[in-house]
Amino acid sequence: MKDPNNTRNTAPRRGSPLWIYFVVVIVLGVAACATAFSGLSGPDLDALASTPVFWILGCFIIFGELRPIITPGSTENNGATTSTTFSFAALLYAGLPIAAALQVIAVVTCGIFRGRTPHRIAFNAAQYTLSLAAAQLVLALFGDLATPTDLWVPDGRDLPAIALAGAVYFACNDTLVGSAVALHERISLMKALRFDLGYQVLVHLALLGLAPLMVVAMDRSAVFVPLIVLPFIAVYLNASVSVRREHQALHDGLTGLPNRKLLIVRTEEALAEARGAGKRAQRAGALGKHFPLRTEPPGHRAGLFLLDLDRFKEVNDTLGHPTGDRLLQLVAHRLTHSVRPGDLVARLGGDEFAVLLPSVRDEAAAREVAARLRAALSEPVRLDGMSFDLEASVGIALFPDHAPDFELLLQRADVAMYNAKEARSGVEIYSPAKDRNSPARLSMLGDLRRAIDRSELELFYQPKISLRDGQLVGMEALLRWRHPDKGILEPAAFLPIAEQTYLMRSITHHVVGAALAQAAAWWREDLTVQIAVNASGRDLLDTGLTETIEEGLLARGLPAAALQLEITERILMNEPAYASDTVGALADLGIPLSLDDFGTGYSSLVRLKHLPVEEIKIDSSFVGRLTESTDDAVIVRSIVDLVRTLGLRSVAEGVEDPATAQALREMGCDAAQGWHFGRPMDAETATTWLRDAFLAVPSTFGP
Repeated sequence: MKDPNNTRNTAPRRGSPLWIYFVVVIVLGVAACATAFSGLSGPDLDALASTPVFWILGCFIIFGELRPIITPGSTENNGATTSTTFSFAALLYAGLPIAAALQVIAVVTCGIFRGRTPHRIAFNAAQYTLSLAAAQLVLALFGDLATPTDLWVPDGRDLPAIALAGAVYFACNDTLVGSAVALHERISLMKALRFDLGYQVLVHLALLGLAPLMVVAMDRSAVFVPLIVLPFIAVYLNASVSVRREHQALHDGLTGLPNRKLLIVRTEEALAEARGAGKRAQRAGALGKHFPLRTEPPGHRAGLFLLDLDRFKEVNDTLGHPTGDRLLQLVAHRLTHSVRPGDLVARLGGDEFAVLLPSVRDEAAAREVAARLRAALSEPVRLDGMSFDLEASVGIALFPDHAPDFELLLQRADVAMYNAKEARSGVEIYSPAKDRNSPARLSMLGDLRRAIDRSELELFYQPKISLRDGQLVGMEALLRWRHPDKGILEPAAFLPIAEQTYLMRSITHHVVGAALAQAAAWWREDLTVQIAVNASGRDLLDTGLTETIEEGLLARGLPAAALQLEITERILMNEPAYASDTVGALADLGIPLSLDDFGTGYSSLVRLKHLPVEEIKIDSSFVGRLTESTDDAVIVRSIVDLVRTLGLRSVAEGVEDPATAQALREMGCDAAQGWHFGRPMDAETATTWLRDAFLAVPSTFGP
């Protein structure tokens, strides 16, 4: 039952702890083999070649290596092998050289047949050789040493020596393998050993206990040996059926990955380990008050990722389910070989996968793993003569930060994944503010609803300045919430919640009304300034928005040009928003549009050309690095040239220093806003600022 997603064939990095461990064990194994073989004489070799029982033993050892008794829950052939009985019998009957030689031949043959890498074959050969050598030392202490020319058949008095030798063989073998697993999966040795310790003890007790009976049978006649093999065949067949059923119950049939059942089991184990680490850290902290030198790291976190392939349905619909299934198998392979050793990749169904991180330092480390997964999937795939570019959205939830148990952890990873899809960000960590079912979110919504009624939502204003002559181009209205307990909150703290509910419509209408009222107050003082208000894609689908703006302009005697709507570039990706009646109605009314955050989305120039846009705002992520990054400077210059070609105004956001302003001026950018020109101001402060600005340099903007 070969696992296509197994990572143990991957060679360890040179110089890593696992690599050093492999080298040490292999060198010791070679030394043990050399020592054992050095004691062989010519008569010993002749006896070996002429005795049929050794050839029969060799065949059975190879067969036992090829057909192990698989450990329940294991995903690869790493269970107890029936070859244990035959190699231990060879040790008792003819000594270490014969047993080691037959076992090494079997390991190499099995390794080649199963396609294992040389480092695994060498390690397994050394592991068995060292275990047999340890058992041989115990037998030597009792004076029971055999050679091919001096065969040893134990009697009842020798059972204590055989039992102790078998126990040492098992302890040595299990410790060598457990240490390799612990280093590979980055877990403690005790955790690796106790994973299936009870099962291994029981199986090895039976396998090693049969070895003396095998010796007695071999000594009588080689014909008796096959008779003893029959029980092994029965045990193997029954165990194989049982393991196959268990494997099918715990694994996905298409990809071979663990399914939801096994994911639950492994997650519960990881959470229990994390809780234990937390308690140990607390005890260490308490002891540290009295014994400062005795410290332990804080309890670690566990992480659960939910990963969903973007646009996978298109593959199934276009090329059929067989191609889609092959693509899922490839995705499973890439994910398994991209996570850290010890992490678990599971398939939950369809194109949805889960990744369990039993131990993760913090959110930043979790993001690194998620980024590595997305990078692995982004490599082009070629199937049926076609090339695919895969993308995935990943949601992350951490224990104990976001949830105390598996079900809640999975639910919150799911929330984060859908947030990543909606925002097209690729990776999102769970945030209560973005969870529609979060108690914190429901509480925030209640506070926000009351904030609208209590006029706690307030507009701040930031100027847009012409880079040619320093004159005022307009003011952008920025929403703030004067929370009675939390102070002034910026939009990022509450608008993502509002955008998912009906409250967004109320907030937008409130903002438009407040902006028009402020514009009217300024225009009455001859401060003829255009106010820009941000609008979401949901707002452009609101047919009542145009009516509200038109009524507000008429009621206050303002021209349509007194108000500007800023929309983000991503709205151009939304066909319904782009083609909505609201956009046409706003154009007929004469309300100009400004395209915000330009450069962060996927604009269509055809759509851009047909929208009533008067200006393009270059995103601050490019502007902020303008003087430091050549690439960003090239991007900004290209946008400025494009905007000029389209006959529009370019406005740079996030200008915070004179050097950036000068660079933009030299590029031909029309206007800019940022802390260099003025920070967001409340209405009273903005009014004073405008009076001074108009007295110094009259605005070129007018009715």
